Amino acid sequence: MIGIIAKKSGMSQLVLENGDIVGATWLTVQPNVVVQVKTPAKEGYSAIQLGVGVAKKSTRSRQGHLKNLDAKTLREIRVEDPSQYTRGDKLDATQFAVGDQVMVTAVSKGKGFAGTIKRHNFKSGPGGHGHDHHRQPGSIGAMGIARVLPGRRMSGHMGAKQITTKNLKVVLVDAIEQRIAVRGAVPGGNRSLVLVKKHA
Repeated sequence: MIGIIAKKSGMSQLVLENGDIVGATWLTVQPNVVVQVKTPAKEGYSAIQLGVGVAKKSTRSRQGHLKNLDAKTLREIRVEDPSQYTRGDKLDATQFAVGDQVMVTAVSKGKGFAGTIKRHNFKSGPGGHGHDHHRQPGSIGAMGIARVLPGRRMSGHMGAKQITTKNLKVVLVDAIEQRIAVRGAVPGGNRSLVLVKKHA
């Protein structure tokens, strides 16, 4: 599997070769360095660990892990053949081509504490002045069971969760500016880091 760490740079409209106008998300690719190559003989599975950015501070254990390399953010990607990677290799946007199907993993925008209407798309109550349950969730349990059953959809913290959006199509690759454009929206806010992986 091909993957890379990128930074979300906003959305725009692009005109495809067939004349279609599509909404696309720009992902800027910073230089990715292979920090570690994991093999089935040593770690029990095949994967590579990618690093990006420059860390201002680093713990002793992290310094020992990175050794002569520097990275602020680390992500791991499963690969079938780890022998084609070596520690210190640099990866960029040219790994992808127009038409590739990719999946993007990122942390969604945090919405804070939200009610059931916004969080779970509940229907609101009547809006007339004679009613007192306009946006309340209503009953949360039966009288026969004197407790709230687990999994009940209620108000709470919304967003700020890891989300993977699949079946996104790469519509443009800019090797000079080191950025790619994928059709549709990806999770996370602008300037947030995302993990882009090509479907096997």
